[in-house]
Amino acid sequence: MVADGGQGNFAGLGQTMAAVDQVSNGGAVTLFLCGDVMLGRGVDQILPHPCTPVLYEQHVGSAIEYVRLAEVQNGPVPKPVTFDYVWGDALDVLDRRQPHCRIINLETAITTSSAAEPKGINYRMNPANIGVLTEANIDACMLANNHVLDWGRRGLVETLVSLEEAGIASVGAGRNLADATAPTVLPVAGNSRVIISAFGSTTSGIPARWSAEDNVPGVNLLPECCETAIYKIRESVRALKQQGDIAVASVHWGGNWGYDISETQRTIAHRLIDRAAVDVIHGHSSHHPKAIEVYRGKLILYGCGDFINDYEGIRGYEEFRSDLTLAYFARIDACTGALLELEMIPFRIRRLRLERADHEDTRLLAKSLDRTSCPFGARVEAHPDDYLRLLWG
Repeated sequence: MVADGGQGNFAGLGQTMAAVDQVSNGGAVTLFLCGDVMLGRGVDQILPHPCTPVLYEQHVGSAIEYVRLAEVQNGPVPKPVTFDYVWGDALDVLDRRQPHCRIINLETAITTSSAAEPKGINYRMNPANIGVLTEANIDACMLANNHVLDWGRRGLVETLVSLEEAGIASVGAGRNLADATAPTVLPVAGNSRVIISAFGSTTSGIPARWSAEDNVPGVNLLPECCETAIYKIRESVRALKQQGDIAVASVHWGGNWGYDISETQRTIAHRLIDRAAVDVIHGHSSHHPKAIEVYRGKLILYGCGDFINDYEGIRGYEEFRSDLTLAYFARIDACTGALLELEMIPFRIRRLRLERADHEDTRLLAKSLDRTSCPFGARVEAHPDDYLRLLWG
């Protein structure tokens, strides 16, 4: 099933106010979703106000090394760059499509804290570089992931403050348990709202000790018991959801590499839709896109892959092509929460910047997503204008 009116690569670009007003009359809400936005290490070093580059990795002691690796791979990176640089061609796509909400998984602490967690890999961005998020008009950052406390609880609190001051909603982590588990509600148009809940699983590498407590900052950790997890989310969503609202459950789960979807992940996704009135599952953690499913008309993204990272020039796992990323544009029926259309715009990270993927890379992504989504009843096709579309039903 594909909604009517698909007009090629830029179908629906430059939406008019009349199109936006349709939301209040039973129309559609368009969500921009992506996976991990990693603004630390090499990316932070090219921004106007970099943190001290010291790292505690086994083989790398300075974040500047990741800039050097990118330059060896693809050529010189200008320094410092303006805040729009890392988004590159994605900003033009976002401006043309004008989604009602822009939702990312921010896998970086925004802090100057020097108290690195003893976990080997630590991401942080200087709070003075918050303009890199406001430049893209990000509405909500998911924080229930395995890097948000890389620089301790002080680093998490500074992250929360930075996002608050920038007018960006944060979900999935907080100053205490109530704060961390609270959904955020984003008005979009007319009477419609987007309700977002975010939680993380220890399967993604989140240490259990990072869990928020009554008076301790931390993340909203998914309970080990599936039924307990479903109950918690159901209660929070049902307390808020009204007619015309779209409920998004954003979950950081699973490993970084590989295409397998665990039975537990699929069970949780289905039960969130069946029992918790969730309309969209926004999954992330894998460094590459994973399977897509449409279950009872509702969208499940099992793994969106990285969107921005500093992996250029790093050896290992080349077959997964983590330099290829996707912007997901999901058009959702405001009355039923059903998926009407999903289009995906492919990008390639080059010199720490997003560029539109070429014809060959677009087809590579389409082939991979089609192969992994087919067992879930969905197909992915590439169009001549170098974008991807989901087919189902």
